[in-house]
Amino acid sequence: MNDIKISPEFRTQTTKAILSIILFITAYLFMLVLAVGLTALCIYGGVMLIVSFPGLVTIVLGIGVASLGVLVLFFLLKFIFKSHKVDRSHLIEIKRIDEPNLFKLIDEIVKEVGTIFPKKVYLSSDVNASVFYDSSLWSMFFPIKKNLQIGLGLVNTVTKSELKAILSHEFGHFSQKTMKVGSYVYNVNQILFNLLFDNESYDNLMTKWANTSWYFSICVVIAIKIIEGVKWILRHIYDVVNKSYMALSREMEFHADEIAANVTGFEPLKNSLLRLSFADHAYNNVLSFYEKKITENKRSENIFKEHLFVLNFLAKYRNIKIINNLPQISENEINKFNKSKLVIKDQWASHPSTIDRIAMLENTGLSAKNINNESANHLFSDIERTQRELTNKVFEDVVFSGECSTITFELFQSDYKEQFFKETFPKVYNGYYDNKNPLFFDIDNIEHLSDNTRFEELFADSKIEMVYTAISLQSDIESIKQISENIFDVKTFDYDGIKYSKKDCKSLLSQLKNEFENLNEKIKLNDINIFKYFKRQELNANVKSSLEKLYTEFFNYEKEFESKYDVYIQLSNELQFINIITPFEQIKTNFIKIEPLEKQLKKGINELLESQICQPELTKEIKENLELYLTKKWQYFGDEKYFEKNLEILFSAMNNYAFLLSQGYFLTKQKLLNYQVEFV
Repeated sequence: MNDIKISPEFRTQTTKAILSIILFITAYLFMLVLAVGLTALCIYGGVMLIVSFPGLVTIVLGIGVASLGVLVLFFLLKFIFKSHKVDRSHLIEIKRIDEPNLFKLIDEIVKEVGTIFPKKVYLSSDVNASVFYDSSLWSMFFPIKKNLQIGLGLVNTVTKSELKAILSHEFGHFSQKTMKVGSYVYNVNQILFNLLFDNESYDNLMTKWANTSWYFSICVVIAIKIIEGVKWILRHIYDVVNKSYMALSREMEFHADEIAANVTGFEPLKNSLLRLSFADHAYNNVLSFYEKKITENKRSENIFKEHLFVLNFLAKYRNIKIINNLPQISENEINKFNKSKLVIKDQWASHPSTIDRIAMLENTGLSAKNINNESANHLFSDIERTQRELTNKVFEDVVFSGECSTITFELFQSDYKEQFFKETFPKVYNGYYDNKNPLFFDIDNIEHLSDNTRFEELFADSKIEMVYTAISLQSDIESIKQISENIFDVKTFDYDGIKYSKKDCKSLLSQLKNEFENLNEKIKLNDINIFKYFKRQELNANVKSSLEKLYTEFFNYEKEFESKYDVYIQLSNELQFINIITPFEQIKTNFIKIEPLEKQLKKGINELLESQICQPELTKEIKENLELYLTKKWQYFGDEKYFEKNLEILFSAMNNYAFLLSQGYFLTKQKLLNYQVEFV
């Protein structure tokens, strides 16, 4: 791999990263020297106070003064005692004797990339692969062997050549000496994160010290003010270091991709990158399925077998080609619903976009040879045994209420399909309603039904594109609005191939809002034509008229939904004080403040319990939770402590309310769309 040259952009970002490290070290050492000086001065002052005016009060005050400097100094040094250990509880370590074929593949990659064999190899359930190590301050100065983590969800959804490409990418991160800079920046980032955000133990120490004596509390307040000033400086340095780290990280990804392309050619990595998000989506589908089975005390026997089934089931549903039992995702499929014209350079992204990575891979021109399209699962000695072992890990921490049993693969397939179609709008709509609702129109004023528009025209690809263009346009408008309001720290951006600055936002927003309104009018017209079409079909079928009633029900539910859901949002926001240290009197005031919102919540819950549309989702557990909450006015605080059980009742009621309200929205829409399908 010596012939792979570092790109100019990589060198630029490496230089910036080095400069950011120098900035941090300089600023940190300067503050450390001042802190040492302050500590010496405070200790000297405290001792002199005690010596000059001996007495109990001056002894306590002297200790307090001395502690002021120590507290500030300790704040700057506390990261030294912190090490970052990766949680391995969800991992299974494998050895060469267990998986000789997999280790043989790793041997080949290590040799071709020109790096060292990992310290240990672990398996996880994830749809991912990574290299990790336990880091501390000392890992910046001493070489540390890395561990390889391979997700069985990934192995399950790639070929042997694709897995080799992915692992080559991971080892590529550590094959060049320049990668050490990335490690330094990472560790500096860890130090800054510790100083800025990982302060729970330190804050507890400060609180205990302040509560020891009134004199100590004065010194603690002064120390806190000094530390706030230190944090202000560090926060600005953190932004600089973090941006340089993310920029370097993106270049490291491109570099590692090129190394992988040298090992396998670019096609295997390209194909796996295109499939990765879809495979992860399928895996999360399986996990969501089993989340709903916890109350039934049901779990999976082999979650990965089910994962592969769901992957191919979803691919078939979306008309995606399947080769070698794996979906072949195209770039068009990824961009199918993304019609955004806004391009903002994301300074905080650690990875380039999949499309950018593929473009760089193709630019290498390193075409694949001797591609092995056999499933990567075949690298394992007994893949089903390993999959079942990892499945046990997935369910290890799940708490079941009774004796647990497994679901057979055949039952999973039928149950999953039933659940999928229950939660999906009919396929005949071509995805038209998947991310949009029928736009409101006055049903009473729709008189002319003579329009002869065909069903295929109403839900043609051109209409779907119009819908997703409007969705992307609305998102672009919101993003540009945030740029204009300085919520996004962006100096320039591209829109539709033209560069704009912050001062151009106002005129661009005006233009885009007009475009959005015009586009929405076209979509609304199509929605009206859809109504006309199904009204004609209903009349021709000579059945009892229900269409107007279903549209009216949906429009009414949609109209009320936002205000009802806002009760949940407001309550959630008002209860945030529970998570932070709050004075007792303020806690009491805050709970009095939410009483009007609780009255609205209880009114909304009663309406949902009586609603016919929500009955299918009203499980025994949800009903009991809501009815318990409605039994009385609950108290959440007293005797200077929270009543945790009562708070659990409140939060359960809030979450159940939000769930039923959202499901009611979905079911009202689904009922309308399912009725229309009867006339297709």
